[in-house]
Amino acid sequence: MSATGRILKEFASLPERRPLRLLGASGQLGYGIPSPAFNAGLERKPDLIGCDMGSIDIGPYYLGSGNMATARESTKRDLRKVLVAARSHDIPLVIGSAGSAGAAPHLEQTLALVREIAHEQNLKFRLAFIPGDIPKDIVMEAVLAKGVTGIDGMPDLTADEIEASTHIVGQMGMTSFRQAFEADVDVLIAGRACDTAIFSTLPVMLGFPVGLAVHMAKIIECASLCCIPGGRDAILATLDDEGFTLESMAPQRRATPISVAAHSLYEQNDPFVIIEPEGRAELHQAKYEQIDERRTRISGATWLEAPRQTIKIEGARRVGERAALLCGAADPRFIERHEEILRDVSVVVRDLVCEDAPEDYSLFWRVYGINGVTDKLPDAPVPGEIFLLIECIAPTTARASEVMRTMKQYLLHFGYEGRLSTGGNLAFAFTPPEVSIGTAYRFNAYHIMETNRLEELFPLTVEDI
Repeated sequence: MSATGRILKEFASLPERRPLRLLGASGQLGYGIPSPAFNAGLERKPDLIGCDMGSIDIGPYYLGSGNMATARESTKRDLRKVLVAARSHDIPLVIGSAGSAGAAPHLEQTLALVREIAHEQNLKFRLAFIPGDIPKDIVMEAVLAKGVTGIDGMPDLTADEIEASTHIVGQMGMTSFRQAFEADVDVLIAGRACDTAIFSTLPVMLGFPVGLAVHMAKIIECASLCCIPGGRDAILATLDDEGFTLESMAPQRRATPISVAAHSLYEQNDPFVIIEPEGRAELHQAKYEQIDERRTRISGATWLEAPRQTIKIEGARRVGERAALLCGAADPRFIERHEEILRDVSVVVRDLVCEDAPEDYSLFWRVYGINGVTDKLPDAPVPGEIFLLIECIAPTTARASEVMRTMKQYLLHFGYEGRLSTGGNLAFAFTPPEVSIGTAYRFNAYHIMETNRLEELFPLTVEDI
């Protein structure tokens, strides 16, 4: 019998439910799992180990390219740690949003590492995996049925954008995870997924209140980020029918009512609502009570079934090849007139590189110290030095590099009114200061799609390792 089968059988035989212990091992697997806290969590005999592995926060490149955001070796080290621990203790291991962005290439890379580890460690287990990719024809069908809505101002999804997407994924929820648990497995690895489904599915199957399970899951998927001071150490949630208790497994981190409640602002448009494919957790009546210096108990979340099922879809498309120029300036005259100088130099560059070719590139610049992160604040003092990140996106790597190299040379020696020295306007931390970064992508799908196919949209595969 598998780890999930064992725990389902155990709870079915109990006269009344015992508390369930869930260990959030990593908020983004592949960046390192601190061993002291993880081992302390294992000593508490958890019923499940869960790891979120991906996010949209990392930007469109990884979804578009199919590459993982984490290094292969650190990813393998984290996978080895949680896989060996789960099999040693015969408890389920659940991983969501495999390989950073959760598309087919990310899932395949993750599965390849898992099989490699299993071979090296002589592990035997029953593995389930669920791709998160949404076929383009299904997305197009939903668009034509007026069943796709943009999020946060995204324009309507068109046939051209769908076709141009290198990958389109959907965030699967508890429905898909439940099908895997029912297949009697030890390890579940999902493509792009709701981070809550990693931790909420098993409790819901065991009969715990859905609202509490989802609220708990939304917090512990980030490990100890909800604590003071926040961190990525493992966190333990103990769930019963009335609420759940949170405790970081790192002794220096404290889960307090304020720190846990504040985590409701994380990745949420509305801190009182957690929207999932199957419904929504309402937190308006949630209570946060301090048990002791390091633990907080949470209760009160409720669940409302969705009138129609939806999933969030994400897609990315190539926009060109990117090169960048990295440099600084400390001349107060240059800094004061930098906007005019950058505009003038961009015209010089255009006239030079477009003598025998069309203007087929785009230039962008960020001036850190003035407006690199936010719009320039009114009446802000002129800084003593600035850092310039100048970016070019062009059809080819060679074209982007040509534009950046020309930009560097003419910006370095550009003559402007009031300049005192012809020696140079810029400072370089290293050479070459212009670098080719690779293919640039943008999100072109960030939408809610209505569906009545949750049970079949994400097909399950089970494999004996």
